Amino acid sequence: MRRFPLMLFAAGFGTRMGALTADRPKPLIPVAGKALIDHALALAGAVNADPCVANLHYLGDQIARHLSGRGVALSWEHGAILETGGGLRAALPLLGQGPVMTLNTDAVWTGQNPLAQLAAAWREDAMDALLLLLPAAQARGHHGSGDFLPDNDGRLKRANGAAGAVYLGAQIIRTETLHAIPDQVFSLNRIWDRMIKDGRAFGLIHQGGWCDVGRPEGIAEAEAMLADV
Repeated sequence: MRRFPLMLFAAGFGTRMGALTADRPKPLIPVAGKALIDHALALAGAVNADPCVANLHYLGDQIARHLSGRGVALSWEHGAILETGGGLRAALPLLGQGPVMTLNTDAVWTGQNPLAQLAAAWREDAMDALLLLLPAAQARGHHGSGDFLPDNDGRLKRANGAAGAVYLGAQIIRTETLHAIPDQVFSLNRIWDRMIKDGRAFGLIHQGGWCDVGRPEGIAEAEAMLADV
């Protein structure tokens, strides 16, 4: 299996968690006895992601101490938080050239390793992005409709309110077009829209379970999902 660099998104404020993130960053909230970011690192270790980079902002010193000595490079976002697109672009000197994996650190997974699924399905000639998805009805902890509608070949378009598939926060993406965005702070949605227009953004359905842990009630739901495995 091809090895990819991996970006762990860990800089957010975690405001939906309320009091739980008043003095602790969301990636350090425990689920089933293990910090959320450690669930993500277990997935990364299983596919030998190299290098592995985490971006830090809110209470980043706590995450830096937690990751000390574990082979994770740190991309600090001082001043403004850069969002997903700006954060990924700022980390490129640590990630290197070529496509990279990215993984949100506020979810837990069951079934196949999501990063291994992506690596096995990546097609260098056809894809600029490959996003891992689940139908909205199967996405635990998710509120709202789906994000994307994949066609029979997996090529994506926006759901625009339809009952589509939810983006699970794991992908492989080419990074060259990040440099075309003039703003310092921006979302990866702007890059995906360009790739969708070019017909080079694809989706893959996750073979397993997934639970968003973006809200306090997501902790118990995620722990119940893990207990059922």
